[in-house]
Amino acid sequence: MPAYRHDHYPPASLLRQLAAMVYDSLLIFAILFVAVGVIILFDQTAVNPSLIYIFLAIVIFIFYGWFWNRSGQTLGMQVWKIQIVSEFGGYPSWTISFLRLIFAMFSFACFGIGYWWRIFRPYTWHDKFSQTRVIDISGNSN
Repeated sequence: MPAYRHDHYPPASLLRQLAAMVYDSLLIFAILFVAVGVIILFDQTAVNPSLIYIFLAIVIFIFYGWFWNRSGQTLGMQVWKIQIVSEFGGYPSWTISFLRLIFAMFSFACFGIGYWWRIFRPYTWHDKFSQTRVIDISGNSN
């Protein structure tokens, strides 16, 4: 799928973005469940919880980074016909994906205020700081 330019398409609605997040969270929980199972399967000794958290964070980053870098869309975003594009055109790089994910987690940790910012602006906090936009590629602006 081609990378769309953010100035040629309307911003995706907050509702579409949240719906895509719900879809993706179900997939991520399944992936993390398998990842923890692999750790337990291969290491029967007590594992440092900090290492597990770091490993799971890396798995989450690889999930988002791979999808965003490859097509600008996760599976949930494909269903809801929204896409992440760089302000400069094209899909986000691995570095931009990392920044976007870090700022999204920070935004979520602040009671989601960075997401609700989308009600007043055409972007979320993590869009602003990572210089990306989430666009609606469905052909209608519901």
